[in-house]
Amino acid sequence: MTALQDLKYGQWFRGADVDGDGFITQRDVRMMSERYISARGSAPDSTTAHLTGGMDRFWTNVIAPMDQDGDGKVDLREMTEGFRRVLTDPTLYPEQIEPITDCFFDLVDLDADGKIDQAEFQQMFASVAGVPGDDCAAVFAALDRDGSGALDRAEFHQALTEFFYGNDPDAPANHLFGRIPD
Repeated sequence: MTALQDLKYGQWFRGADVDGDGFITQRDVRMMSERYISARGSAPDSTTAHLTGGMDRFWTNVIAPMDQDGDGKVDLREMTEGFRRVLTDPTLYPEQIEPITDCFFDLVDLDADGKIDQAEFQQMFASVAGVPGDDCAAVFAALDRDGSGALDRAEFHQALTEFFYGNDPDAPANHLFGRIPD
């Protein structure tokens, strides 16, 4: 685990602590789902139901076990230590992160064309994760490695792999959930 990963995990924590009380609870995880669904601006459907179920499993299988003191909430220290223990091997991405990433990809892909364009990316990350528009645009441009003007599922997965497992200080995905301090 590196100082860079600590910074990235801290940025993710701030976004996941939806109510801003310094803890991630099951309610925060559900509110995260609700924010993404609301930003999508559509009625509940199989994609939103899949996301809600996936986030409930994410709480149960990933976040809740990090609760070291059994108080039903996870603070930044508990989460960082938990990520340090669990997110050590990128080959485990398919079981640890990929299912939730697929749900989010489908949710962010507002027109269901199998790609996330810059407008879709910016709408979701700005409105839901609070990432400023200029940061969204810069991150999107860097993540669009093939210059197609859209992120396909493979590019999106590559970004999440870089974010959660990577140590490269120049990786564009470091700023996926907001600019981390230099």
